[in-house]
Amino acid sequence: MAKFARKRKPNYFRLAKEHIGSKLHFLPMSWLTSIKPLILLFWLIVIYTVYANWSVLLESLDRTPIRAYALTHKTQFTTNADIRETLAKEPVLKGYFAQDIQEVKDKLLQLSWVKDVIVRKSYPDRLSISLVEHKPVAVWNNIHYLSDQGVVFSLPPERFDKTGLPIMFGPDAESKEVLEAWGKIQTELAFRNLSLKSLAMDNRGSWSITLANNIELRLGRGEWTPKIDRFMMIFPEIEVPEGQRLGYVDLRYEHGAAVGFYPIQK
Repeated sequence: MAKFARKRKPNYFRLAKEHIGSKLHFLPMSWLTSIKPLILLFWLIVIYTVYANWSVLLESLDRTPIRAYALTHKTQFTTNADIRETLAKEPVLKGYFAQDIQEVKDKLLQLSWVKDVIVRKSYPDRLSISLVEHKPVAVWNNIHYLSDQGVVFSLPPERFDKTGLPIMFGPDAESKEVLEAWGKIQTELAFRNLSLKSLAMDNRGSWSITLANNIELRLGRGEWTPKIDRFMMIFPEIEVPEGQRLGYVDLRYEHGAAVGFYPIQK
C-alpha cells in the first residue's frame, strides 16, 4: 500500500518576514545618503546661531556687571580715582562672562603714563589689574616726559618732581633719536670735563645743546664731535664784556664760530 507524504502548509509569516527583511537590507544606505546633507545643514545652522548670538548667551549667564577691582601691586603715579574714572567711561562694564578683557585694557591704556596692562577676571564680579607705568628719564618740551624707551607721555604736575631731570626738546616723532643723541653727546662732553643740561632738535634736524654753565652750543646738522672740539679750542680765548656772560657759541660755520652775550641778571 503506497504511502503519501503529507504536504506542509507554507509558513506565510516567516516568508513575509524574510521578504520584508530583504527589502529593508537595502534601505539604510540609500536613506542615510539622502539625509546626510540635511543633517550637515542642521548642524551648520545650529553652530551659526550659537556663534551669532554668543554675546547674548554669555550675558544671559551673568547675574551682575563687574563692580570691583583689585590692583596686584602698588603704583607710583596711578591712583584709585584714576582707575575708577577710567573704568566708568563708555562702554560700561558687563558681567564676568560677557566682559571683553581687551576692552578693559584699552580703557586703562588711555592713561598717558601707563605702559602696559594685564587684566584678569575673577568670578563673579571682580577684575584683577596689573599696571606697568612709564618711568620718566627726561623732561620733554617743558610739559611732557620721556621714558627710557623714548616714549612721550604726560603726568599730572603734582604727582612728580621733575627737578634734576635732563631737559630735551624736539618733534614728538623724533623723541627716540633725541634720547639716543643725549647719551652720545653726554659721553663726549664728559671726556672734556663738561656736563650737559639740555638738548634740542628742531624740525629741520638741527641740534643745539646747553651746558651746565648755561652756555648754548649751536651745532646745526652733521657731526657733533668736530664742533665740540672747536668750541674747546676757542672757549679760553673768548673775551666776555663786563656785566655780561657768554650766552651762546654758534658752531654751524665750517670754520670758526660766532658768539653772543647776555646781561648778567642781578
